[in-house]
Amino acid sequence: MERPATQRRRLANAIATAAVWAIVIVAQVATGQGQQRKQPERQRSRPPAGAWDRATAETFVPDAFASLHGPRPTFANGARTDSPATPSAAVAPGADVRWSKLVSEETLTDEIKDARARVVGACDTQADFMGGGFEQARTGFGSLAMAFGVIAAYDHEIRWKRAAETARDLFARAGGACQAGSIQSFAESKARLEDLEALLDGDTPQGRPARDSGFRWSQVATRPTLMIRLQEAQDSIRPAVASRAQFGGSRSAVRHAAEIVAMIGEVIRQPDFEDHDDDAYRAHAAAMRDAAIEARSACDTRDYDAARAALGRLEKACQACHGEYRG
Repeated sequence: MERPATQRRRLANAIATAAVWAIVIVAQVATGQGQQRKQPERQRSRPPAGAWDRATAETFVPDAFASLHGPRPTFANGARTDSPATPSAAVAPGADVRWSKLVSEETLTDEIKDARARVVGACDTQADFMGGGFEQARTGFGSLAMAFGVIAAYDHEIRWKRAAETARDLFARAGGACQAGSIQSFAESKARLEDLEALLDGDTPQGRPARDSGFRWSQVATRPTLMIRLQEAQDSIRPAVASRAQFGGSRSAVRHAAEIVAMIGEVIRQPDFEDHDDDAYRAHAAAMRDAAIEARSACDTRDYDAARAALGRLEKACQACHGEYRG
């Protein structure tokens, strides 16, 4: 038999072990209850008092979490939890345009020289300019800004590419100034003509554009201004395909006009142009662009019938667009 002292030690150990397990069980139960306890609602800031206009009110949503997607992140113990990988955002329309597929260096060079002649005539005298020449100057500077904008974004090195961004912004500013005939807009036009002459002579423009923000295609020229140049290009194609004889002697002119149409068709689809994010509008502009490319191909292959058919598709696309959009 065990001695009384040994029995007492065994009993004391058993009691101590039972007490330890009791403490562990109580702690686990308490922890579970704490985790299941409902978290108090967060206090949200109250919106400012007073009525908001509709534009401001629509900027905010009642519950941001209702508009978010994916699991809500947790930061337990400082650990980072990443949401599942998602595809990258789509590339902005036209961000990867191959401009060389739409318009050649030769056409861009000729367009710049033609626009120069237009602006020179419009700015011959201050009286001529203020009497209506400013409208011609506006179209001329718009054509210049567009051409240099394309040169700046061209997919390989071409003439004037290094100075194209500066020229683009300078001529865009001049076109904006020519919204009205004034002494100030006349002075701006004459100064930009000097910059253009310097470029054509192989020098650097002396003017310095003010770039407050990143470049946007909508700053090159207004859509109405580009529509004037577009209409002129179409008007030059129409009589050139009136007969086979006319087409045979006008193919180079038709080719130039077709590339101008294709270029404008792509430019007006770029971000920030009015309706650029409207699928129907973009489809009309693309149809016009593609028909112009087909007309150019017909010039290269001397295919009169294909040229006439392309012009028909081009005009159909323009009419469809004008039926839905204006300006």
